[in-house]
Amino acid sequence: MTNAPSQHLIFDRAALKRRRERAAANFGEYDFLLTRTMEEVTERLIHTNRDFPLALDLGSHDGALGRAALPPEKIGDIVSADLSLAMVKEAPGARLVADEEFLPFAGETFDLVTSILSLHWVNDLPGALIQLRRALKPDGLFIGAFFGGETLTELRQSLADAEIEIEGGLSPRVSPFADLRDVGGLLQRAGFALPVADSDRVTVRYDNALKLMADLRGMGETNALAERRRQPMKRRTLFRAAEIYAEKFGLPDGRIPATFEIVTATGWAPHENQQQPLRPGSATHSMAEALGSKEQTAGEKAPFGNPSGKK
Repeated sequence: MTNAPSQHLIFDRAALKRRRERAAANFGEYDFLLTRTMEEVTERLIHTNRDFPLALDLGSHDGALGRAALPPEKIGDIVSADLSLAMVKEAPGARLVADEEFLPFAGETFDLVTSILSLHWVNDLPGALIQLRRALKPDGLFIGAFFGGETLTELRQSLADAEIEIEGGLSPRVSPFADLRDVGGLLQRAGFALPVADSDRVTVRYDNALKLMADLRGMGETNALAERRRQPMKRRTLFRAAEIYAEKFGLPDGRIPATFEIVTATGWAPHENQQQPLRPGSATHSMAEALGSKEQTAGEKAPFGNPSGKK
């Protein structure tokens, strides 16, 4: 049994599929963020003391995991799955069209699931994570990287200001993104053990905002909000947004910065042999011992200066 998306749809998945289909032919010219993120995930996998006989690359684009520079013994077979046929047909190995919101896999199938820059488009992220955890074998690993809350903050502000100024109103233009503070809790709710979430901010410099928007089209990352305005943005509004972007965020060299926050979430399918957190009060060593400092009782004054005497 799968978890259906919530009744309130944030994203138009059909529109997302069309954008991926359109971007597929030239995606290699715009995949720099995907490549960078996959390199970070590759490093994590290399330093994981495990091999993975069967892996799923969900939202694979043109086969991110299959193209990763991993030792051949680290991962056996890889299944690449993407919403877009045009994208996934370029992936190496086994391929299929699949929707992250309705996974077509039996429980306890995969040793590893990765998802690189795709899960920020699902309507029901908690439900998708539950499905992913169920698809993992016990002690299987999930690593997902997706855009976080600070992504495209400059563009969002510039578009909003321009639309209010020129058109006297505001329409949804840039997707909402998950906040890093919430991701660990979502992993726990989905039933993952040892959940970890961290983020990395990447700043890309562009000649102007129009070039940034062109790159977003090339990535297949343009507006797919369900409540987006259907008619194209007015040229006057578009050019005013580019002006505001340069005025508010322009760099000394005349270019503009674009922020991409990439959140990486890691969790394990539960297994009885995994490391377990200690029960409260069961520690055998105090924090003071671990830090090499003197423990003070309540009400006892600590000495001024450096109590350890270290320089």
